[in-house]
Amino acid sequence: MNSNTFRMPAAVLLATGAVVLLTAPPASATGGTPGGEGTSGAVVLRTGLDVGLLNKTVHVPLKATLNEVSAPAKAEKTALTVTLDGVEGNRPVSVLRADVATSKATADKTKAEAEANLAKARVHVPGLPLLSLIEVEKVTSKAVCEAGKKPVASANVLGKVTVLGKKVTLSAGGPTKVEVPGVGMVNLELSGTETTSTTAAAAALRLKVAVNPLNLNVAQVDGEIVLAEAHCESPKGSAPTTKAPEQPDIKTQTGTGTGGATAGSGTTAGSGGNGSGTTADANLAETGGGSLTPYITGGALTLLALGGGALFLTRRGRTQ
Repeated sequence: MNSNTFRMPAAVLLATGAVVLLTAPPASATGGTPGGEGTSGAVVLRTGLDVGLLNKTVHVPLKATLNEVSAPAKAEKTALTVTLDGVEGNRPVSVLRADVATSKATADKTKAEAEANLAKARVHVPGLPLLSLIEVEKVTSKAVCEAGKKPVASANVLGKVTVLGKKVTLSAGGPTKVEVPGVGMVNLELSGTETTSTTAAAAALRLKVAVNPLNLNVAQVDGEIVLAEAHCESPKGSAPTTKAPEQPDIKTQTGTGTGGATAGSGTTAGSGGNGSGTTADANLAETGGGSLTPYITGGALTLLALGGGALFLTRRGRTQ
């Protein structure tokens, strides 16, 4: 059987290296925008399969996506069917059925974010209409790229996973291989995430498929399938800044001493200053010369004048 001749989408190659995904994103991620906004995209399911037919020496490519969006957008379609000539009597092939299949992408000048979710999902390939390639309870992926911060990517596979009718336990240490005699083999890679200084990408599950159903005119199906994929690129602008609280406007108080010095320009009492122009000296200078002194002096002089006048009148009366 010939090797795959179709061009794999860049995002499908997540597990083979982050550089491929993040430097050559799929069409939904266009890189930095003129306005400085970030970019993001998500897809619930992406297939890149090569279907070989029994009665023809040809290979039919099966490239399909479900709920693929680029910011700003969201999608909630839960079923994907495709039609391949010469396969299953030319009837539509149900690739995916799910109770929940949602994708969402947002982006602006401060943050780009994308997420994809699948629940109660069953994936089929041509030639195996009654046997699911994989069944999952729930898978999710999320990518967040915020200006001025390190991008974050996360992916989760929750609940049981069944491959070709077999319940499997996925390993984070490497691919999980499932082989069914007479049907084929599937390699599953769990929760792939990659980040750089400005980009993030996540895929909940990646399946490498090699099955030979020998049924419904299908000889072999090869390729890859990605479930719940999300990616983003940070905005080109700087991070949003938080305005610092305004400090109270505290003014330096000035002294009122006779020397005209201010409290901030001289030395304080007990600081060893020479006394000239200081606050302490200004206070000392006021001793004995308060603001009431002129009034007291004036009153004393008035009383003295009155007393002298009375004494003059008294002496004059005696001499008469």
